[in-house]
Amino acid sequence: MAKKAVASLQKGGGKEFTKVIITAKSAKTGAYTFKESMVHNDNVKEVVAAATK
Repeated sequence: MAKKAVASLQKGGGKEFTKVIITAKSAKTGAYTFKESMVHNDNVKEVVAAATK
């Protein structure tokens, strides 16, 4: 299924976006959670910088 989603993003304007996965450790349980988002290539550094604050 992932191949299908990635392949569909390669057509048209999909190359302008990057999938950003940010990990966060839960203070309550100690487990890691993942937040996934599709971000325009121009905004990737801003999103990562905001998540590391």
